Amino acid sequence: MKRFSIKVEEGREGKDGKPSIGPVYRNVIAKDGSPSLFEDLNTSWDLFRVSAEKYAGRQMLGWRKFVDGKPGPYIWKTYKEVYGDVLNIGSALRAVGVKPGSRIGIYGENCPQWIIAMEACNAHSMICVPLYDTLGHEAVNFIIDHAEIDIVFVQDKKAKELLKSERTNPERLKVVVCFTSLKEEDKISAADNGVKTYSWDEFFRLGKENPSEITPPRLLDICTIMYTSGTSGTPKGVVLTHETLVTFIRGVDIYMEQFEDKMTEDDVYLSFLPLAHILDRTVEEYFFRKGASVGYYHGDLNGIKEDLMELKPTLIVGVPRVFERIQEGIKQAVQVLNPVRRKAFDLLYRYKLSWMNRGYKQKEASPLADFLAFRKVKARLGGRLRLIISGGAALSSEVEEFLRVTCCAFFIQGYGLTETCGPTTIGFPDEMCMLGTVGSVTPFNDLRLEEVPEMGYNPLGDRPCGEICVRGKSVFTEYYKNPELTKEAIKDGWFHTGDIGEILPNGVVKIIDRKKNLIKLSQGEYIALEYLENVYSNTPIVEDIWIYGNSFKSRLVAVVVLHEENTKKWANSNGFLCSFSELSSLEQLRNYVLSELTSTAERNKLKRFEYIKGVVLESHPFDIEKDMVTATLKKKRNNLLKHYEVQINEEYKNLEAKR
Repeated sequence: MKRFSIKVEEGREGKDGKPSIGPVYRNVIAKDGSPSLFEDLNTSWDLFRVSAEKYAGRQMLGWRKFVDGKPGPYIWKTYKEVYGDVLNIGSALRAVGVKPGSRIGIYGENCPQWIIAMEACNAHSMICVPLYDTLGHEAVNFIIDHAEIDIVFVQDKKAKELLKSERTNPERLKVVVCFTSLKEEDKISAADNGVKTYSWDEFFRLGKENPSEITPPRLLDICTIMYTSGTSGTPKGVVLTHETLVTFIRGVDIYMEQFEDKMTEDDVYLSFLPLAHILDRTVEEYFFRKGASVGYYHGDLNGIKEDLMELKPTLIVGVPRVFERIQEGIKQAVQVLNPVRRKAFDLLYRYKLSWMNRGYKQKEASPLADFLAFRKVKARLGGRLRLIISGGAALSSEVEEFLRVTCCAFFIQGYGLTETCGPTTIGFPDEMCMLGTVGSVTPFNDLRLEEVPEMGYNPLGDRPCGEICVRGKSVFTEYYKNPELTKEAIKDGWFHTGDIGEILPNGVVKIIDRKKNLIKLSQGEYIALEYLENVYSNTPIVEDIWIYGNSFKSRLVAVVVLHEENTKKWANSNGFLCSFSELSSLEQLRNYVLSELTSTAERNKLKRFEYIKGVVLESHPFDIEKDMVTATLKKKRNNLLKHYEVQINEEYKNLEAKR
């Protein structure tokens, strides 16, 4: 059996009330200790500065300019041009009195100005603090106060929200720099609050007229404080040093060196995940290290296909929902084919999959199938994709397998958190044994499992399971101004992720649960909510599902977001002609959904107390704007309960009445 990580320390049984600890695993590359770091690159600024010299004339940042309300072709800035812009914006920051070590906010969607502002912070040892585009106004206020931010770079359409007069601390904000230019009403609002405003061009000129020598950061200086929303409570400020980020980028370099297909300066990345998230940030940092190009989506995720066709990227990184939609789109296109061509697609799919399962590389498994069927799928994704990465949450094995076969590109999953500076485990291309897993631990980290007795997870059992714990140089140093939370998360040098994993015999990690999503029903049975949601989400009528239960109830109820196409099929076959939103109020549909959920439970051999007994039907997705989910679509359970509390209580009343 091929092994992807090795044991470097044995586990130990728990005693005196302490949990059992599993063996420590390390990447096979690091079996004799951590690989060497870069010799001459110590900071995020070094990564950019060296590339700006080495790849001066190559395209670095691309965006689509709107013409008559429609996005045009990509326009590019070279590494040399971006470096010049960074020097001017950095000089402008010094001209308005900002000193090294100050926290600088960046608030807006992905664009070249976001990166230029970030690199300007790096040039002068300032600390970049992203403000989530989807965190909501209260959280943005909290971060500005908590991080003591005086200056914010902001997208024009976010300025109104930022400059509202009811901010919790109107004395804090001193300067706002717009990515473009502010509306007159926003300028007035800023002036009323004593905030000095600049357009991008004005701030650029200020720096050009007042040049300042850069003040480069040192290895252990703080590079960024990334606030993570979590699923409850106020945001946590994750402190990442320059050493943390550079170590992570070096780890990616070492990981990529193992494979035939290397990332080069000719690669192009389509950026649409928020730059305020660690995943997109680290991917872009790695691309800058390689002298490659980053093109930004035009701002509408529903029109991402246009960006794919225009940019023709070689890499995309997304969360599971993105890839579920890609799969749905491909399957819908297949369904409209005539029966013979549909059958041919299915046969070619199974033929290529069979060769991949025998160990053949994706591009060698069946060139005939790729030519006859799957090259058209690749063309729909721009035609040049070489690598697709899924992160942020668990992706179903079915979707992963489908895209591995049909996209004519490498497809891998990774797992990580803001606290681990991005992926701390990552899969391998062409390794079908990693299907449904998140790969092996990265070169600069160690990983082990810790017992969770109340959930029955034992890292020393026949099936080693437990809470994933990580240590290494690419792990965060602390939560900003929160020593209690830091102490709770980092024990004996190990960061406790809160995620439940399983170590497979080949040293690969599989995410199976979430520690905090455990509830106890009134009869004393423990329920792993996230695990059940993953199981029930495979029901065809279900687009999304939130499951609820508590210690005062003996049964589970759920809010089901209906799958629109499959719901309409059910309606047509049952003679209902009303709109999609009206269908959700039908008792007949409610009963059908319950029966389908029961079938899923039976098929997956769930325990009887894990069956869904009551449902609330919803025609609209769980909304980021209403704070029901995080920006990576993780459920905010407390907020969901507030939103659906009346319907949930009604369901429990109905269940009691039927007893």
